[in-house]
Amino acid sequence: MHHEIRSIGKRRQQLNILISFLLGAILLLLSTSYSIAQDDKPIQVAQHLSSITLAAEDSWPPFADQLGQGISHRIIKAAFLPSGIEVKSLVLPYTRALMMAEKGSVDGVFNVTREASTEQRFIFGKIPLFVATASFYQKNQKPLNATNKWALPKGTVIGVIKSYEYGDEFSQLVQQQQLNIVTVATQHQLINLLLIGRIDTALMFDLVAKENLQKMGVDHDITPVFTNHSSDIYLAFSKQNPQAQNLAKQLDEGLSLLKTTGQYDTLLSAAH
Repeated sequence: MHHEIRSIGKRRQQLNILISFLLGAILLLLSTSYSIAQDDKPIQVAQHLSSITLAAEDSWPPFADQLGQGISHRIIKAAFLPSGIEVKSLVLPYTRALMMAEKGSVDGVFNVTREASTEQRFIFGKIPLFVATASFYQKNQKPLNATNKWALPKGTVIGVIKSYEYGDEFSQLVQQQQLNIVTVATQHQLINLLLIGRIDTALMFDLVAKENLQKMGVDHDITPVFTNHSSDIYLAFSKQNPQAQNLAKQLDEGLSLLKTTGQYDTLLSAAH
C-alpha cells in the first residue's frame, strides 16, 4: 500500500515537471515570434557613459587647485549628474592637461578659453562654464605708464602663464606694441617676478589673482590697472573621443538645468 502511494506521488511529480517544461517552451516560442514581428521597427539604443576622465589644472584657484577642488570641479560634476555620468579628474599642470586632451588620453580638459586657436584643437558645447576677466597687474611702487593695453609703451615686459589663452587680440597687441613676453608655469612665479621687478606687468585672471595675492599676503602691493579681456571659459572635449559631441550636449543640458533651478549661482560662489 505504501509502495503504491509513493509510486503515485512520483508520477505526479514527473507530470508537473513535464507541464512546466511545456509551458516554458510555449512562452519562449511566443516571445521569439513577437521579436521577429518587431524586426522591421528601429531599436533605440542608449549609449550611456558611466564615467569620464577629465584633466584639471592644478594652479587656478578658486576655479581649480592642486587638491582637485574649486568652482569648476563643482559645476562640472553637478552638470553631468542628471546624465548619470561620474566625473573623474586628473590634476595636472595646464600645458600637460591640454596635451593629454588633444591626444585623447583623457576625455576633456578644464577651463579652456574658446577662441580661434582652441577651436581648432577641441570640441566645445554652446554654454560656457563661466566668464572670467583678465587684467594687467602692476607693482604699486613701480606703476605702469599707460591707461589701457593699447597704450603700453613699446618694450614693456609682460609676464604670462605658459599655454594660457588671453584672447584673440593678444597676439596682435604684442606685435603692434612690440611687447616682450616672459612665460612661467605658475601664478606664484608670476607674482614673484612682478615683486622683484623682473617684469613690468603680469597678466592674470582677476579671481585667480585675488586668491593668490591674498594667500601670499601681497594684495596691497600688487593691484590691477586695466582690463585685457573677458573670456568664456569652457570644458573642452577631445576630438579623439567619438562621444565628444554627445558629452558636450549633455553638459549644455546640465548647465541649463543648474541655471534654471538656481543651483548654478551657489556653485559659482567662491565662498561656497
